[in-house]
Amino acid sequence: MKLYSTNDTNNVVDLKTAVLKSLASDRGLYMPQFIPKLKESFFNTLDTQSFQEIAFQVSAALMENYISANDLMKVCRDTIQFTAPVKHITNNISTLELFHGPSLAFKDFGARYMASLMSHFNKGADKKLTILVATSGDTGGAVAAGFYKVPNVEVIILYPSGRVSPLQEKQLTALGENIEALEIDGSFDDCQSLVKSAFLDDDLNRVYALSSANSINIARLIPQSFYYFEAFKQLPKNKPIVFCVPSGNFGNLTAGLIAKKMGLPVHQFIAATNLNNVVPQYLKSGKFLPMESIATISNAMDVGNPSNFQRMLKLYQDDWNALTQDVVGYFCDDQTTRSTMLKTYTNHRYVLDPHGAIGFKAAEDYLAHHPNTHVCFLETAHPSKFLDVVENTIKSKIKVPQRLARLENEKKVATQLDKNFGNFKSFLLTRK
Repeated sequence: MKLYSTNDTNNVVDLKTAVLKSLASDRGLYMPQFIPKLKESFFNTLDTQSFQEIAFQVSAALMENYISANDLMKVCRDTIQFTAPVKHITNNISTLELFHGPSLAFKDFGARYMASLMSHFNKGADKKLTILVATSGDTGGAVAAGFYKVPNVEVIILYPSGRVSPLQEKQLTALGENIEALEIDGSFDDCQSLVKSAFLDDDLNRVYALSSANSINIARLIPQSFYYFEAFKQLPKNKPIVFCVPSGNFGNLTAGLIAKKMGLPVHQFIAATNLNNVVPQYLKSGKFLPMESIATISNAMDVGNPSNFQRMLKLYQDDWNALTQDVVGYFCDDQTTRSTMLKTYTNHRYVLDPHGAIGFKAAEDYLAHHPNTHVCFLETAHPSKFLDVVENTIKSKIKVPQRLARLENEKKVATQLDKNFGNFKSFLLTRK
């Protein structure tokens, strides 16, 4: 398997390099040179395949025998240990629940797959692998859970101060062991900028073997494609299927587009955002205008300059017309998000988290113009991770799963830093 940088198609590496380095030397993101089409027999038997079998078949096609079948099956078994069920809310709207893993967020799939893959590639390495990860909410918790006590790996999580929910913060800061948290006085984009700058710093790379667990790492995108196949298996086939993806850094949507390129018969994708709507605006105007991120109640989507947008463009050879055939954009504000949560709970007794509410609203808006389709939106996190927002909105108490509730009384341990790269670099060098 060969991958190229989105900034230079001649900058080509193998899968191990792309996974362990994360970011290309020219600051581009790695993309597969070739997206294979899955065989017709795969789709003909999709309904009979287990989630683990689907994961293995998709991985094997993408990796082109780069990893032995036995080792790849172990990675898939280690990753897919929980379900991704489809729940029907209305006749034409379903949701794919991706919050049944250890951190109650969709990123559990990517984090666990990445941890297993990195552990495979890092066997026998002289230097401990240091994972730098920026989070706007869910990534950090999933990465912390996925890499917790993994041998010869340490994780440093950067998160924006005051911009994650209290229980999300405990998932980042209360584990200890090989997980360390940095509370940054800035936005998610500032955290992500620090991580990217660290990868390209010669001094840090002499001291550390650095990698990332953000969706800039291709090892996050590969497993995120699996659950589109798993969802399609469960959905009705009497109408064209549309996936609606609540989006921040756009890794999840990019993974869905990869699944479509591999042959999954998806009619269209909906890019659903909060007021950080640079991609919906691009889909409408053809102009990509990054912005300072705006804080919202759907905090995991508060990204003003999404990294994976470059991958989306490369999948369509930078052709706006081609991309907009497959992807349409919708966005809404906090007030609309809250009213959607309340209406959905009142009418259907289904509890949405703020991100899922944006997906549900976008699905409704899309169906107003495309009534003969079936929309499946991704419910990316358990509503209890946003307890105050959800309970205050729907005026009802919700049950907090025990694996999250137990963190409430755990001690937060985090180092506070500003967004200056020089200070971040000094911190990393002096901790060695």
